[in-house]
Amino acid sequence: MPARMLRLLSLLQSRREWPGTELAERLGVTGRTVRRDIGRLRELGYPVDATTGTAGGYRLASGRNLPPLLLDDDEAVAVAVGLRTAAEGSVSGIEETSVRALAKLEQVLPARLRAQVAAVGEATVAVRPRRGPLVDPAVLAVLARACRDHELVGFGHRGREGAVTERRVEPHSLVTLHSRWYLLAFDPGREDWRTFRVDRLDRPATTHRRFTPRELPGGDAAAFLARSLPAAPYPHTALVTLEAPAEEVAARLHTPVPGPLEPADEHRCTVRLGADSLDLVAQSVGVLAALGTGITVEASERVRERLRIAGLPGSGTA
Repeated sequence: MPARMLRLLSLLQSRREWPGTELAERLGVTGRTVRRDIGRLRELGYPVDATTGTAGGYRLASGRNLPPLLLDDDEAVAVAVGLRTAAEGSVSGIEETSVRALAKLEQVLPARLRAQVAAVGEATVAVRPRRGPLVDPAVLAVLARACRDHELVGFGHRGREGAVTERRVEPHSLVTLHSRWYLLAFDPGREDWRTFRVDRLDRPATTHRRFTPRELPGGDAAAFLARSLPAAPYPHTALVTLEAPAEEVAARLHTPVPGPLEPADEHRCTVRLGADSLDLVAQSVGVLAALGTGITVEASERVRERLRIAGLPGSGTA
């Protein structure tokens, strides 16, 4: 396949839709050449649809068969590392599927990329928390496409008490925290941002209605999730005080915890944890204790007992 066609295929895979004029500009060719290259891609089995409109354009559609997927070096390494992680993840049925896909990918990886994947695996120390609720990969696929394509999505949402309400939201991001999947979205009906546990969503489906993306408060999805979770009236909470400045802790804290980091004074900071599960609170305390600063935990007797069982700092200083 000529280099220009590979570049064209890479562009089509990177975005939902491309105007023909923009493709021609990116490739440095005429619109006629783009049309000819699109025809060649179709002959090779790539389902490229032409879109109508004033400018006209192209998009890579879903086909009956999976054509070859074009990945650059960084993308190939990222996919391989992601498959290794997914093999031990919280998506229903993903373990065996991920292992099969990883075997196929590693078989065709150049030696230089196999070495990079191996290096990442050897340098990574994985913390194995208790497995969270399993989610359907088809549900994740629907939500991920809706986030990418800025399409409204509707679903039934099951609350903590079991009541189901129908929601229609503007999806922004999918985020994982402590083996749980969350959807961050703006809820027009409530005129505010909301966080939804994916395992509590029923029959999510896109409405095929587009929306203009809003800016997420703070800009960072993981930080937004960590801030928003403790705001709900969770049954298990803990106030953790760390003997280090907030800036230092933030720089060293690479694993999100369900609670905002706030300065107590110039030498100390606090994190207010909140979760449905005692295990999640204990895991978060373990993450904070691993930073090696002095730590004090104020919590209920049930939380303190769970921390004692785990050998973690309870109500006192470690």
